[in-house]
Amino acid sequence: MKKLRTILFLFLLVSKSVYSQKVILDESNLLPNKVYMQIINLKGEKVVRVVKDSTVKEADQPTFVKIKNTNFKNGSIEVEVLSRLLPTAAPNDRGFIGLAFRIDDINSKFESIYIRPTNGRAEDQVRRNHSTQYFSFPDYQYERLRKESPEKYESYADMGLNEWITLKIEVNGSQAKLFLNKNKYPSLIVNDLKHGADAMGAIGLFVDVGTEGYFRNLKITPS
Repeated sequence: MKKLRTILFLFLLVSKSVYSQKVILDESNLLPNKVYMQIINLKGEKVVRVVKDSTVKEADQPTFVKIKNTNFKNGSIEVEVLSRLLPTAAPNDRGFIGLAFRIDDINSKFESIYIRPTNGRAEDQVRRNHSTQYFSFPDYQYERLRKESPEKYESYADMGLNEWITLKIEVNGSQAKLFLNKNKYPSLIVNDLKHGADAMGAIGLFVDVGTEGYFRNLKITPS
């Protein structure tokens, strides 16, 4: 019996590692949507550079690089991001960068959590309180959520421009948690994902206006 338990434990351990997928970020499995994408060398390392299409004027749109052959429902998504402001960025641009998930086939519905790196160390406390953001496309962009449910879908977290930040989103049914830089506790908890517990779909590397975004080390672990 003891031997059987040991074999079962090892099987579960191996199974978990098998389903943990590190995604190779190259042109073969990336599909830009309303963004410009390049694979570049940044300080000797191959990373994905993403900039929002300047013709898309509205915020919180499907401006992401979609990862091909992903169909995510529950589990975790982890990626390292670095955000810079473009030379054309406006004074109220914040270096918006993050992840989209459960994207449908035609990019008409998805969930997203992103960060605003310029807010993390601002002298204005109100700006600090808007460092992280959840939104749901197409009906629940940040403006509506901030107006109807102030503070519920945003939070403070320490972060800055031009530094690598590890984002990890854990999704379970209608709940999502955002963890930054390997912290034990989440920076943001969303308990009512607007597309519901049964939604599923692709994963995307998200940016918004004024951002020069870089992505590396994407890892997907379904559950």
